[in-house]
Amino acid sequence: MKRLEQKRILPAATVEKAEEALPLAEALMKGGLDVIEITFRTDAAAEAIRQVVRQFPQMLVGAGTVLTAEQLTKAADAGATFGVAPGINEDIVKRAGSLGMAFIPGVATPTEIDRGVAAGCRFLKFFPSEALGGVRMLKAIAGPFGHTGVKFIPTGGIDGLNARAYLDLPSVAAVGGSWMVATKLIKEKNWAEVTRLTQQALKMAAG
Repeated sequence: MKRLEQKRILPAATVEKAEEALPLAEALMKGGLDVIEITFRTDAAAEAIRQVVRQFPQMLVGAGTVLTAEQLTKAADAGATFGVAPGINEDIVKRAGSLGMAFIPGVATPTEIDRGVAAGCRFLKFFPSEALGGVRMLKAIAGPFGHTGVKFIPTGGIDGLNARAYLDLPSVAAVGGSWMVATKLIKEKNWAEVTRLTQQALKMAAG
């Protein structure tokens, strides 16, 4: 998770075919990013994670859109280091801990943040960021929890144009998004563009 805080960018990729994950991961690595979240929105997720972990052991690989204990177990068996969910389910958080995985549940309200903190989560996914009010909302909602040390990873509607505003918030550890790993780019096998957008994103995050 320290690596995620250093890079400050968490690309969330959805792959239809497991074999798409390897050139995608390679393109991210060429762009300087050794972190990827592969979402469980398709049946290819577990195998995609397994292949990336095997081929690129130096990469931090996480599982996204983890909604069930079964998905979490599949992700862990495939070698995922961390899990991400759009909402918070304390049973899943506990299960992740028993599997030795870091877990980043999703929150949208002060009550959910409180639950995340109580569950021992160091990072919380603020989702869907833009629809909830964006930077102004996150700034307001995070304030009362600043002393807890919890950090946020806003996702949902974030791209290369608005990410910097989120990263400027002290409560934000990193931003999540799919703009550099968009489904269209994956389907077109436009790995050069993935690399270019990744380099651009990292430069923006470092600035």
